[in-house]
Amino acid sequence: VLWLKGLGMDNLQVAKSIVKFPQLMGSVSLEGNMKPKVNVLREYACTDEQIVRALSSFPQLLSLSSKRWAHRFSVLQASGVLKNHSSCSFMSLTDAAFAVRFENA
Repeated sequence: VLWLKGLGMDNLQVAKSIVKFPQLMGSVSLEGNMKPKVNVLREYACTDEQIVRALSSFPQLLSLSSKRWAHRFSVLQASGVLKNHSSCSFMSLTDAAFAVRFENA
């Protein structure tokens, strides 16, 4: 909880995130999963505000495989979309929706 608040989430956002994805309270590793993934988002120019919005609306984002993350970022980087994208919401898209929006564009 303190880590989520440290990202900038308020109490309501933390509570809603835990209700949507109770695994945040223990089965998703903070050091081995959550922190590294947030750092990846920061590397690709997502702001803390964007990260908070993404995690508030789709906390399951932290449970997605590293392979899925790598694929999405490579597609976006290769197409030049990543540097012009103003949100991290693409991570919450289903694989089919991501393909339609970014891979088949």
